[in-house]
Amino acid sequence: MEVIQAIKERRSIRKYKPEPVSDEELNIVLEAARWAPSWANTQCWRFIVVRDKEKKVGLSQTLTPQNPSTNAVIDAPLVIVACAEKGRSGYYKGNPATDKGDWFMFDLGLAMQNLCLAAHSIGLGTVHIGAFNAQKAGEILNLPEGTVVVEMTPLGHPLGEVKTPPRKELEELVFYESYGESHKK
Repeated sequence: MEVIQAIKERRSIRKYKPEPVSDEELNIVLEAARWAPSWANTQCWRFIVVRDKEKKVGLSQTLTPQNPSTNAVIDAPLVIVACAEKGRSGYYKGNPATDKGDWFMFDLGLAMQNLCLAAHSIGLGTVHIGAFNAQKAGEILNLPEGTVVVEMTPLGHPLGEVKTPPRKELEELVFYESYGESHKK
């Protein structure tokens, strides 16, 4: 599958077939995440693969009330929990290198989008989940101090089709030379 096609066709999948994800499929998506760019190549990400039903139920209980992905965490064959080692990305000699502070959210976003696009390209579905109690999720997963849960992503074979949501036109999103400046003059 071409990259642009994968970008345009990837959807948030919240319903999965009970069919397991093979180790080969899992390794493909984890490799895609591993090869994402990161600040000064710090690779601050860590991934926890959760297949255990009881642990997935526990993780689902950390999601915000009425989160539409709660059942996806339970029902998907596995969940990839993306974690970050804080204080590494965006730092130089132990100090923040920009006014943005810790850069781990950006790095994890890059890695997880690589993972989701790779999953789609091989026929798997994912959904980015960020609305949950990260501290409770970290306790369930025995995270060490200085490491935080950033995102959960169920992974599995999609059950059914998902509609394409509308997208804004480029003219609404892109400016030239300064904010608000249209390229049309």
